[in-house]
Amino acid sequence: MARPREISDERLLDAAALVISRLGPAFKLADVAAEARVAVGTVAQRFGSKHGLLVAMTRTAIERMRAGTPDESSPVEALVSSYAPLDDPHTAAHHLAQLAFDLADEELRALMAEFYAVMEARIAVLVQRAKDDGRLGEAPPAEVAARILTATADGTAVHWSARPRGRLTERMKADLGAIVAGWRTREEHDTGNEQRSET
Repeated sequence: MARPREISDERLLDAAALVISRLGPAFKLADVAAEARVAVGTVAQRFGSKHGLLVAMTRTAIERMRAGTPDESSPVEALVSSYAPLDDPHTAAHHLAQLAFDLADEELRALMAEFYAVMEARIAVLVQRAKDDGRLGEAPPAEVAARILTATADGTAVHWSARPRGRLTERMKADLGAIVAGWRTREEHDTGNEQRSET
């Protein structure tokens, strides 16, 4: 086993994510320690408890989302990319169960709300860019559009987790694509058709 000072928080959090994908909320610190190949005491000393570990995971997800640059070409692409790690029917039920567990905890629920706020802000930048470029001429204000798209993406992920048929990414592209298609003007639709015929 590696010595505690050689183990980064990132390694432990990545190990926790893998364990949750296999066990859901039934996981124990010992499972995380085994995945990271460290002593249980190392995980307990770093995070204090299972709850502390979940708080650290959510805060890290928030910081990663906040630090990311919204350089994707479209809001749909950005959301599909964000949810792509969940696209595994064998682990879908475990992720869904962990979500329910997190929502029942006041601190974790508040952190999730912060995560979604950061995500919506990132998507709003992309929506506004598309509106400015003339690609989503009929879209509502960027903040509203971002809220609609983010909520739809999350709902699609939850529904797919309960009934994982096909790929999550493909279903999300279809659901979000149907929304943004309604936000394009006739001219934008015609241009899109011409571009598709050229490819």
